[in-house]
Amino acid sequence: MQQDEMSFWDHLEELRWTLFRSILALLLFAVAFFTFMRGENGIFHTFIIAPTRGDFITYRLICWVGSYFSLLSEFCDTAFEISIINIKLASQFFTHMTTSFWLSLVCAFPYLMFEVWKFIRPALYENEKKSVRWVFLFGTVMFFAGCAVGYFMVFPMTLRFLATYQISEEIAEQVSLDSYMDNFLMLIFIMGIIFEMPLLSWLLSKMGFLNRSFFARYRRHAIVILLILAALITPSGDPFTLSIVFVPLYSLYEMSAFFVKPVPKDDDDEDGEDDDG
Repeated sequence: MQQDEMSFWDHLEELRWTLFRSILALLLFAVAFFTFMRGENGIFHTFIIAPTRGDFITYRLICWVGSYFSLLSEFCDTAFEISIINIKLASQFFTHMTTSFWLSLVCAFPYLMFEVWKFIRPALYENEKKSVRWVFLFGTVMFFAGCAVGYFMVFPMTLRFLATYQISEEIAEQVSLDSYMDNFLMLIFIMGIIFEMPLLSWLLSKMGFLNRSFFARYRRHAIVILLILAALITPSGDPFTLSIVFVPLYSLYEMSAFFVKPVPKDDDDEDGEDDDG
């Protein structure tokens, strides 16, 4: 049963407080990240630019796995380091500010979703509340999972290949701070969004636009497309690094198929009759 209807001005007042609390949460997180960003033990050194050093956890894990198969020995080089330079006067200060904001957006994401949920909850029936609550929870978990895959897998593999690729030995490889941060934020946030694909598929299925037959029909096409996408993200050429990106992406495809509705009986029977004909 729905709660008592609110007037337009009541909705506007509730929206104002929702925005106020959301912005306040973002500011508090941003201030905290800004405060602990600098220094040898700061967030920027220990987290943001950690993939530029050979002791990064992903490289050590790949080295450990590769030791059992006598391959990928280049990941065992702890002396590996990518040099990052700054060529603009104010870049370090603005990077400090923007990085604090983006990290606050990621960390405050669950609270922001909670505020959205609180705002729309009065307009929902009890059965709708259960479904929407699950949607917000699942969407938040998948977003963080995607960001984690982007940080620990996709970005380090992409960075390591592109930063060490040489078209000529006469060219010294140095990565600018702006270029590093643009790729860092882009790849991590893109992976966070890509991991919402099962949720998007579920919503399209609820609206009647998608069913499980779509994923069965285009599975082979999806495998080829995802392999190409994985090869573009990690163009090193060896099967192991390719699979690091391909396996999570393909798992998302199968998870999306699991969450959508099966083929309706009537449509299934019609397809069978058409195939027989």
